[in-house]
Amino acid sequence: MSPELSYLAWTAALTVLLWAPFIIARSLAVEFPNPRVYRDPTPPEMPDYIKRMDRAHLNAVETLVPFAALILIVQTAGLNNDQTALYAAVFFWARVAHAVVYWLGIPFARTLAFGVGVAATLGLAHVVLTAPVA
Repeated sequence: MSPELSYLAWTAALTVLLWAPFIIARSLAVEFPNPRVYRDPTPPEMPDYIKRMDRAHLNAVETLVPFAALILIVQTAGLNNDQTALYAAVFFWARVAHAVVYWLGIPFARTLAFGVGVAATLGLAHVVLTAPVA
């Protein structure tokens, strides 16, 4: 498996795992199985760190889509090289950093980590969009 696909798999796994803290906290807060929970969509109040983890998960989902599309294009078009592998690695580690600093509530570090991930995605886009047309 290419490094790019490996980082895509790790990023997908991270995105799934980011979902777990919110779901566990929500499950503990609503006395499952309780039919009232299914009728009333109003979520119970959650601690701020759980809300931040939920937002980190949603942000990870939003950034996974373009990253995955670009990695799959790189892979199928045979554009893999050291640069695309580096972009994939940087994106993954930026997502890890983003999740950690978001959960901890560190505002400027969160923005920096997000920006690094976007820059890596744009780097992949540049490789794809400037490749010679066959």
